[in-house]
Amino acid sequence: MDSIDLKILRHLSRNARVSASDIASKVKLSTSAVIERIKKMEQNGTIKGYTAVLDPAKLGKDVTAIMSIVVDHPKFNDGLIAAVNANPHITECLYIAGEVDFFIKVVTDNTKTLETVLNELKSIPGVSKTKTNIVLNSTKNSTPQL
Repeated sequence: MDSIDLKILRHLSRNARVSASDIASKVKLSTSAVIERIKKMEQNGTIKGYTAVLDPAKLGKDVTAIMSIVVDHPKFNDGLIAAVNANPHITECLYIAGEVDFFIKVVTDNTKTLETVLNELKSIPGVSKTKTNIVLNSTKNSTPQL
């Protein structure tokens, strides 16, 4: 990856809908060269995908929570991860070092659905402790900048 790839990524990370020709004019390459570089970064996994950033409140998702989870032993991690991946209310899962093993972000309709998610997680073999914090306001939510 060179400085031109980084410039292309910078433009795409700000607006994934920007056209290859717009990027080409800014990085001083031909449109076909930019398209080829983007395809290469998609194939090698640098670009994992493209998405729209949604406002949860406008979708009726009024509760966001951060849960910390302690697992008894790493042999139980796969079961927890499978359950997390299957749950549409869980939007992020971080495996971390420290006093807890996982941080999970839950975005859901209301406290009743949050309770359901919490009870499902608590019932997973090996989950020994959870702590749930309700998010009052999100002051920053962004992707890494280049």
